[in-house]
Amino acid sequence: MPFKKYILGFLFAFSLFGFSQPTLSSKSKISILTVGTADELYAKFGHSAIRVQDPTLGIDVVYNYGHFDFNTPNFYVKFTQGKLLYSLARESFSGFLYGYELENRWVREQDLQLTLAERNDFLKFLENNHLPENRFYKYDFLFDNCSTRIPDALKTVLGNKLKFEYNHLENQYTFRELIHQNLEVNSWSNFGIDLALGSVIDKKATPWEHLFLPIYVYKQLPYATLNGKKLISNDTILLKETPVKKEHNFFLSPLFWLSLIGILVCLMTLKDYKTKKRSRYLDFTLFLITGLAGILIVFLWFGTDHQATAKNFNFLWTFPLNTFIAFIVFKKSITPKWMIPYLIVLLVCIFIAMLLWLLKVQIFSILIIPIVLALVVRYSFLIYSLRSARVH
Repeated sequence: MPFKKYILGFLFAFSLFGFSQPTLSSKSKISILTVGTADELYAKFGHSAIRVQDPTLGIDVVYNYGHFDFNTPNFYVKFTQGKLLYSLARESFSGFLYGYELENRWVREQDLQLTLAERNDFLKFLENNHLPENRFYKYDFLFDNCSTRIPDALKTVLGNKLKFEYNHLENQYTFRELIHQNLEVNSWSNFGIDLALGSVIDKKATPWEHLFLPIYVYKQLPYATLNGKKLISNDTILLKETPVKKEHNFFLSPLFWLSLIGILVCLMTLKDYKTKKRSRYLDFTLFLITGLAGILIVFLWFGTDHQATAKNFNFLWTFPLNTFIAFIVFKKSITPKWMIPYLIVLLVCIFIAMLLWLLKVQIFSILIIPIVLALVVRYSFLIYSLRSARVH
């Protein structure tokens, strides 16, 4: 029997790579795998995949929509532009599980109650997706990822026989709130994500749209029915994570460093006010950094295919034009007459940004407060300084 099992397994694997579609036996099983989170940013939101088993054929494989190739030409450019292609990969279950064991992440398995015909239809769908001409797709963090592909596949294969009930959702969150559930407030990842993503993620996500996070797919499946019966027959823990004590160093956190920068800017501005001088290196640094940040935000909005980076009003307090103004304020004497109106515009833009925050048009990171206050202080001082110089 073992020899026969391995021969059948070999034939199945052989057929998967380009020949006839195998027929699953009555002992086959299809399940959904959900992987827990980890500290690295790429692992902060978990993972989902599909497992196909058939002990009669000796197969145990995972269909994983989360693969991408680091060797892709212009990898980082395509990633930044939102043009990087992800793909459906087929891998052994043992290799899949071992990888997450090394990363100390939990893995749970939910068995699908499918008929043999439905299982074979599902496998046919996955194999068709895995064809070279079909396996690649343009990844979108919110609307097309390894998690959203799971309910999409179920809906495609099972059609109207499959029903999702959402009564278990006590609250309906915005996309930003859903993202924040996986991040610490005082973290560089949280700060960076809030800076890069626009107001489009501050709308309420529909129950279906909650499924862009693997944990919500995991929680949703027990409330799905197929022909009036529960879709999930069993929920098994395959891997447990080992508790690890996390050390938080406040002195490495964004709150510490952004507050320190804000305080230093205010203290240097106070010194400039008392000595009636201007620290032009400080002005150059502030204008250059805020300007470059503003250019990046505008680029992510208009120059990429990322949907989540659109309508980002962080540009109002970072302000792209500051990049060029930095070289004007670096001079010992600021001569352009339009400089005071420009500084007033900067203050008005900051006020508009704060108003948009108050009205919940866009939720900004609370970590920007020290920097925004410092900018208001510095811009106000520059207006005062320039007016005083022109009076004299």
